[in-house]
Amino acid sequence: MEIRYYTTRQRPGRPKWGYWSPSLKRRNKKTGAIEPTLMAKLGFKLVDCGEDGPRAWAIANLWNERWDIAHRQHLAGEPAGNPSKIARIYPADSLGEAFAKFRTLATWLKKAKRTREGWERGWKYIDPIFGDVDPLTVSLEDLDSWYAALLASTTVGEAYLAMKIWRALWKVAGSLKKANGERYCDSDKDPSLGIRRETPKKRSVIWVYDETRLLVKRAWRMGYKGLAAALAVSWDTQFSPVDVRSVSKAKLAPNAQGSIFSLSRGKTGRAAIGTLSYKAERVLLAYMASLPFELHPDMPIFHTRGAGPGPKGGRPRKPAPYSKDTLSKDFRVVRDAEFPGDKRTIMDFRRSGAVEATAGQVDQNALAGKMANSIDTNKDLQATYQPNVVAVVRLADEARSRGRAVMRGANTTGSKK
Repeated sequence: MEIRYYTTRQRPGRPKWGYWSPSLKRRNKKTGAIEPTLMAKLGFKLVDCGEDGPRAWAIANLWNERWDIAHRQHLAGEPAGNPSKIARIYPADSLGEAFAKFRTLATWLKKAKRTREGWERGWKYIDPIFGDVDPLTVSLEDLDSWYAALLASTTVGEAYLAMKIWRALWKVAGSLKKANGERYCDSDKDPSLGIRRETPKKRSVIWVYDETRLLVKRAWRMGYKGLAAALAVSWDTQFSPVDVRSVSKAKLAPNAQGSIFSLSRGKTGRAAIGTLSYKAERVLLAYMASLPFELHPDMPIFHTRGAGPGPKGGRPRKPAPYSKDTLSKDFRVVRDAEFPGDKRTIMDFRRSGAVEATAGQVDQNALAGKMANSIDTNKDLQATYQPNVVAVVRLADEARSRGRAVMRGANTTGSKK
């Protein structure tokens, strides 16, 4: 078995020791100077994995995963975090050991980025109490006390997520083997099943079409041209913010009824088609033409506006691809300028489009194709027999136009009373 960047050393009379040894320096072929590699610039260092064996291999694989994630984030223009934080080593046969082992598998690496983030977020609540505990010793009373404490200290939504990840991890641990060949736990005997979770309330707020047009215009006038184009694309395509941030010129194609984006959804991996209206396409093209640099075909399209030196000087900031935080931050600035006191988010665009289409009496199959999910009633059959083609997505667009007219009429009638 060969593990990337994994090396071993052995001194006479001592056990063989494993290290995760990334490439940190390299000779520049042009200048001949020794320079730090990208791995070094992103904060990676030599990691002591312990005595050579399955446990050391698991630690090395975990660091390879961290490097792969950091590399992808760097290429996408996102902050790579702080990889220098050493992974905690858990006791043998513990739940933490099982989770660490799971994260070395190809199954984990194939999960969508947002899915892995959800697991990690849920693990933060599990780890302090159960990370170093043998799952076979955990009782219903233990979990009940833990869940009650979560409800008292955080939101219902976070407690719901923590319990969701606990149950998913229990099933995973039940399929993994310990060093002695036994399973970490019995998948069918999860003690948490005796607890009834509190379900968080679903968001129901929506934007209407005319409000989003005002947001796009306000963003453009304030110099947030990348945000303006992103909002226009988000409204028309019904892509989630993470999918909007990932679109590139390579994913944009002309179409007889308007350009379209084709991509795989970040959350589910399902193929998605995003249709653009003439107005949204015009904003997008105007924005791309205004950029002070050439967009690489695979580079994310939407960038921050950048900034010049402040009143006291300082370095100017170049436009950078939008991250989750910068997109939300710029949106709040524009939203507060146009709608002071409003708390609606970009995430609400996707729901708003579905409400608009429903008001226009959309066929549920067409809406499922538009949103690239299983919003219709028969999920398995829809995923199998309803191909996500442009013609089907256009049906949802037509329904949205009808629904927009209905909603406008309802608002007009209400204002006259």
